[in-house]
Amino acid sequence: MQDIDIALIKRKSITGIIAFTSRTFFLQIVAFAGTFLLTIFLSPASFGLFYIVSAIIAFLGYFSDIGLAAALVQKKEDLHREDLVTTFTIQQVLVGIMVILAVAASGPVASFYRLDESGILLYQALVAGFFLSSLKTIPSILLERSLDFQKLVIPTMVETLLFYIVAVILAWKGFGVTSFTWAVLARGVSGLVVMYLIAPWKIGWGFSKKSARSLLHFGVPFQLNSFLALIKDDLMIVFLGKVLPLSHVGYLGWAKKWAEVPLRLIMDSVIRVTFPAFSRIQHDIKVLGSALEKTLFGLAATIFPITIALIFFIKPLIAVIPKYEKWEPAVFAFYLFAVTSAIASLSTPLTNAFNAVGKIKITLGLMIFWTISTWILTVALLPSQGFLAFAIATFLVSFSIVAVIQLMKKIAPFQFMSAIKIPLLSCFVQILWYTLFLRISPLSLWQLIIIGGSGVILYAGLVWTFERERIAGLLSKKHS
Repeated sequence: MQDIDIALIKRKSITGIIAFTSRTFFLQIVAFAGTFLLTIFLSPASFGLFYIVSAIIAFLGYFSDIGLAAALVQKKEDLHREDLVTTFTIQQVLVGIMVILAVAASGPVASFYRLDESGILLYQALVAGFFLSSLKTIPSILLERSLDFQKLVIPTMVETLLFYIVAVILAWKGFGVTSFTWAVLARGVSGLVVMYLIAPWKIGWGFSKKSARSLLHFGVPFQLNSFLALIKDDLMIVFLGKVLPLSHVGYLGWAKKWAEVPLRLIMDSVIRVTFPAFSRIQHDIKVLGSALEKTLFGLAATIFPITIALIFFIKPLIAVIPKYEKWEPAVFAFYLFAVTSAIASLSTPLTNAFNAVGKIKITLGLMIFWTISTWILTVALLPSQGFLAFAIATFLVSFSIVAVIQLMKKIAPFQFMSAIKIPLLSCFVQILWYTLFLRISPLSLWQLIIIGGSGVILYAGLVWTFERERIAGLLSKKHS
């Protein structure tokens, strides 16, 4: 029975990753195209304002369910209605408190960041969106537990399309920051309606002490881990928004957004699938180790070439794209964030596995170290490096992946270098290719596209030549 369950989980995981990644790829193309247009129509200051206010609302999100959603996904046993009702009740009480506090804080927030009326409306719209999003939690968990990612991605597709359509059209028409306000409201309402259409759940109120105690045992450490991630990233942006000009925060937002393209295109989808999948196979260490190797290879093989292409082509593209020279000061920050993202694509699956097998305290210890290190380095570097301080700090901290690998090997032995060796070596060939052909100057946009695409094709050919069997095994639903 156990072997049959594992085989079923493998099949659903592969199907889920392919389906989820393909749809998410489309969404990210829409998102990045929309962001590209917004960075043309809006000033760095407007973009920076949205980045700061979004970070403030993200801060609220980490107090909304104290890790109960993740606990429901990770739980070994079947879910009962009392688990769902208890989680929903606790979450909505917390969300209600957060919403009341956030609305009451509109004045102080506006005063602290010197927001005008449009900035205040954006803040309040994001608070409303936060409340609407919380109502989707239980249906989302039920789909995630069943690995039914083909349905789970539908609300996200609707949300993303509406957000960027509304934001881009209004920004084009000159609405400025208000473009984000209407886009956020459209996203929140549409996502909630679609989620309940495809995964209806009868809302119920109640509290089970037994269920709450069981879920909080995993949920509280998980949420503390998430809270530290909040302090490390989102709260850092809130802090930088006060000590730096809005345009400089806009540079950081632009650099980080584009540098994380590979993560948003690929890694997010894989992680979304592998957390519940790893949770289902947590009892079989050998199978888990094998799954980790396949996950690392898949992420390295797809994320590395995109990252290399971005690093080589971001500056030439800025030169040829109209109205894009205003982002020139953010290029070096982009380089740092890009390398950091490539490393994160390898460390994130490992921390994801720690959580899936219930070793949340290991992740918590790592996050404490990352948070303290990032803040200390950023604050120390601010006087000399300005907005680059945050990018430098995250870059340096990312090399702690060495410790993450060693800790994971003690739980589920796996071959890290074997998994990423061929993608890594193929990247060096891709780098040589770009170094050779980008010496030609000047280059048109189409020439840049041809050179960039040919480098990725060369990379793919090398990986296929040396890892054909591994790739076939990944794509096969019958792989062991």
